[in-house]
Amino acid sequence: MSLLRARESVMRHFRKSLREFGVTEQQWRVLRALSTKPQMEVAELARATFLLGPSLSRILVDLDQRGLILREPDPADLRRWMISLSPSGTELIDTVTPVSEAIYREISQRFGEDKLGQLQDLLAELEEAMAGIGNGGPNAPVD
Repeated sequence: MSLLRARESVMRHFRKSLREFGVTEQQWRVLRALSTKPQMEVAELARATFLLGPSLSRILVDLDQRGLILREPDPADLRRWMISLSPSGTELIDTVTPVSEAIYREISQRFGEDKLGQLQDLLAELEEAMAGIGNGGPNAPVD
């Protein structure tokens, strides 16, 4: 419960700004992941965003309809789709990123940069310690 409360207290600030830009938290995760590479295959994108396939599919349909992503078949395997940001998606990333970075800076100032770094290290250790327990594993998607 402590992890969930902490996550919610942080995400509350990001969600408010994302709503102003008409983007959900999950959509933003997808757009941010796509901003790190020229193209990603759908399964790779699901792993990168910790989203289950059906949820990711719905998000991709919405982002495609809004013109924020491009979908094209993988030339090596026409059953697979390659996803990339459209110019409008890149523009949205460029617009929202400074706002998100300002929120992150505020969190860092309020909590303390050193403590935030320690927390990130501890969370990475926790994730590693939990890897392989149960059905999931370190990269099991959540929804």
